[in-house]
Amino acid sequence: MTAHSKKPMSRTIESHLEESRIYTPTAEFSKEARISSMTQYRKMYRESIDKPEIFWAREANELLWRQPWSDVLDWKPPFAKWFVGGKLNVAENCVDRHANGSRRNKAAIIFEGEPGDRRVITYGELQREVCRFANVLEKHGVKAKDRVLVYMPMIPEAAIAMLACARIGAVHNVVFGGFSADSIVDRLEDSGATMVITADGGWRRGKIVPLKENVDAALQRYDKVRKVIVHKRCGNEVSMNSNRDLWWHDEVQSCKSTHQAKAFDSEHPLFLLYTSGSTGKPKGILHTSGGYLTGTYSTFKYIFDIRENDIYWCTADVGWITGHSYIVYGPLANGATQLMYEGAPNQPDFGRFWKIIEDHGVSIFYTAPTAIRAFIKAGDHFPAAHDLSSLRLLGSVGEPINPEAWMWYQQKIGGGRCPIVDTWWQTETGAIMISPLPGCTPCKPGTATLPFFGVDAAILDEEGKECKANEGGKLVIRKPWPSMTRTIYGDKTRFRKTYWSDYPGIYTAGDGARRDKDGNFWIVGRIDDVLNVSGHRLGTAEVESALVAHPAVAESAVVGRPDELKGQGVCCFVTLKEGHDSSESLRRELREHVGRTIGAIAKPDDIYFAPALPKTRSGKIMRRLLKELVTTGEISGNVTTLDDIQVITHLQNCIKV
Repeated sequence: MTAHSKKPMSRTIESHLEESRIYTPTAEFSKEARISSMTQYRKMYRESIDKPEIFWAREANELLWRQPWSDVLDWKPPFAKWFVGGKLNVAENCVDRHANGSRRNKAAIIFEGEPGDRRVITYGELQREVCRFANVLEKHGVKAKDRVLVYMPMIPEAAIAMLACARIGAVHNVVFGGFSADSIVDRLEDSGATMVITADGGWRRGKIVPLKENVDAALQRYDKVRKVIVHKRCGNEVSMNSNRDLWWHDEVQSCKSTHQAKAFDSEHPLFLLYTSGSTGKPKGILHTSGGYLTGTYSTFKYIFDIRENDIYWCTADVGWITGHSYIVYGPLANGATQLMYEGAPNQPDFGRFWKIIEDHGVSIFYTAPTAIRAFIKAGDHFPAAHDLSSLRLLGSVGEPINPEAWMWYQQKIGGGRCPIVDTWWQTETGAIMISPLPGCTPCKPGTATLPFFGVDAAILDEEGKECKANEGGKLVIRKPWPSMTRTIYGDKTRFRKTYWSDYPGIYTAGDGARRDKDGNFWIVGRIDDVLNVSGHRLGTAEVESALVAHPAVAESAVVGRPDELKGQGVCCFVTLKEGHDSSESLRRELREHVGRTIGAIAKPDDIYFAPALPKTRSGKIMRRLLKELVTTGEISGNVTTLDDIQVITHLQNCIKV
């Protein structure tokens, strides 16, 4: 039924994936959906492309603006300004406009901690907590455009901290709680942050992740942070610097629960989020206020077909863009009720997610293919033991979902009745770009299907010509969209070169893709050297830098290899310094070293000790040969530029050991 193979070529990307199964929404679902037919979708899509100012003005007008805009778009490639001159407050749109109306007593966040503790926070309560913490920030001198680093577990206070920053115009930079002190230092130095918001720890697989301890280690190397606010989550013992560190509960207790939200320009910076690049330095992706909020509001409303009584659950972490757009800003701007879970999917076993869905009556479930593949491997008996009948819509995010995982998800979790929205987007795009609309789009397992409103997506060859059906090329976006990143923080030159240099005025996503004869987009993977590990993008250069920092390592090269569960595994080739011998203990030591330097997510799956790496005569490592080697065990590509052909034999012998 499904055949899948990839053959890299010098000028185009080829992907042969044949999928004949088509699933259409049920008449019952379509009848109640916001977009109920392909005719309606095509009409709205056509307007959004031909008359984007009219379409996006209508969407933005559903939000609360303090001052109207003069122009919908000012576009000077590659820099965009949306809703020019308009003023709003993002937190006011996500909290106050619901708390001051009929949703005051509606649940905004239903929280379940990994140990089993639970809380429900209404919109009225959320408003009071955000106001209190906004007062805390201002009390300690945080002003509009100041950068605040947030390093927290998946608890409601993470969202409260983000919203409080947005309320006063401070720029938050959320760092994934699985990252190490080194990663914190990189982001502090690049952003120039003056405050850190963290917790004593967070629960993960029954153990405490020492968040405050990691912050302390980072601040030994960065001295510009004036205050650290610490939420007491786990009760683990932490060191508190009396001149710098403050307890969250003490601070909010002394502050009022009311706060006058200020209005900020539509292009006022909202947050920085660092994503790994193909060079060693992470990129600070900058998103602004009005356009980003309009994009996340609109995509959440239509793609998740949100209804007043839905219980929505996105399993992502707030440290990633999915957590920003589809845990904090998109759902709350729509006045949704969402579930937030702190811990691991297999704590205490792989039935945890299904028990949460059953216990809370979750109706919309949004998770990653990596998790789905892990659930498949764990066994059907886990979901079968729970009542999942409350579900009406499923979502997938983070990487392309393989057809068989899609089928398992639809049958075993959705009971054959739930549409699946398989979403493609990026940190840089801010919001979902390609996805089915659940009430109308015919779905083939494995494809993200069609562009969202206002998204002029295409696949181009090296010369900039649009590829034919089933011909692979580069995925691009040809027109600006409201939630697009405005720049790389402090580096406009890098912004232009990274995203806008392949084709004039056109955004290059860095993904290879093809369109089938029905117009569906099939994403076939990254073009550059960024790994997609369990839905997390990791730069190979960062892993290589970590390895070379070890005293035994002279040189390293890192590539991804296909992994059934994680999407890609981290595969490392290492040459050792003289006087150091390869051993299993050194292999383990290097894995732990990378984990400490970058974070557990980056720990290598395979480490091969090689006498030399394949290089061109100019000294450039030929990573494509290594990719081919770890994928197929052979090298069939062009090796004419290789400096030493004998290296291939040595590498093949290393892999066989």
